[in-house]
Amino acid sequence: MVESLYALLASIGFSHPLHPMMTHVPMGMIIGMVTFSFIGLIWKNSNLGQTAYHCSVLAFLSIIPVIGTGLLDWLHRLEGEWNELIIAKMILGTVLTILLAVTLVQKKKGATSTKLFILYLLCLACAGGLGYSGGELVYG
Repeated sequence: MVESLYALLASIGFSHPLHPMMTHVPMGMIIGMVTFSFIGLIWKNSNLGQTAYHCSVLAFLSIIPVIGTGLLDWLHRLEGEWNELIIAKMILGTVLTILLAVTLVQKKKGATSTKLFILYLLCLACAGGLGYSGGELVYG
């Protein structure tokens, strides 16, 4: 099934991996939620905290297609071969998904802006690790 999808895409001239183009939404939203949360803490502006929360919602929703396309590319390009970088990406992807879910729950429970900022920073650390391991996987 995976090969059929990539064959179909190749037949219309698209031969690139799917995962890299999908990563920009959650990664950008994670950077946005940290930035807006930080500025909101400094300026004591709850609207910026709300914007950070909206970024976290979009990051959480967009992580599912990113993981899906990552698995498809892994099966297609690496034939499902396990290595340290793949294991790291799977662990970090799972941790990031859980952390994003925790941020949403904590916001609904009325967590402080400082607590949310720390959670957002943890998400950013996971995202950084994912980006680094992905770059190492592709570019060595």
